[in-house]
Amino acid sequence: MHIFYTPDITQNTYTLNEEESKHCVRVLRLGIGSIVNLVDGKGGFYTAEITSDNPKKVALKILQVEKEFHKRNHYLHIAVAPTKNIDRIEWFLEKATELGIDEITPIITDRSERRVVKEDRLNKVITSAVKQSIKAYHPKLNDAISFDAFLKEPFEGEQLIAHCIDNGEKQYISKLVAPHQKYLILIGPEGDFTPEEVNLALNKGFKALTLGDNRLRTETAALAVCFEINYLNR
Repeated sequence: MHIFYTPDITQNTYTLNEEESKHCVRVLRLGIGSIVNLVDGKGGFYTAEITSDNPKKVALKILQVEKEFHKRNHYLHIAVAPTKNIDRIEWFLEKATELGIDEITPIITDRSERRVVKEDRLNKVITSAVKQSIKAYHPKLNDAISFDAFLKEPFEGEQLIAHCIDNGEKQYISKLVAPHQKYLILIGPEGDFTPEEVNLALNKGFKALTLGDNRLRTETAALAVCFEINYLNR
């Protein structure tokens, strides 16, 4: 199965951009009459036939469309502090996309090791994972934002913060949330959230979350949350 990401598809025909066309013809060795699949990132899954194999602009005819392809029964938004080594956050984005996630926001905290994020590069990682894992929904990657500013943004649903500070009762995800809901979960940097940040989130209505006794890297904690939420909603 050959998947192409086509977010601007609207008609019964479509032309791949030059990069995708070259990959289609030169690398995959596909030609006229070959059947491919397209995803638009909004739930549309398309079956199409190649009608022109020009390596600069491959033309396709849409044969079949399936809407809300593998639509999930919940919405997961993870706000995570970017890691100093960008490869680690890229790994998280790839694996979270494969497991199932709807929205990611890089948050800049007091202890953040990285304060600048190149969203274009990270979006390419997500798009590649979308195609590899045959996902019709493309996770939304927001611009990086400060922790304080992020907490001021509205969100309707379950709100959790994972932290390592021993300042009160923390519970597991299964004890804090019900299935089939919207979830917003905060994951801090390697040095954890500051006590002030944790208290600010708790005062905003967030619930304190534990991921167990093991001390996890930022990207591992974020992926563990992603897995647990998807498992809860299986």
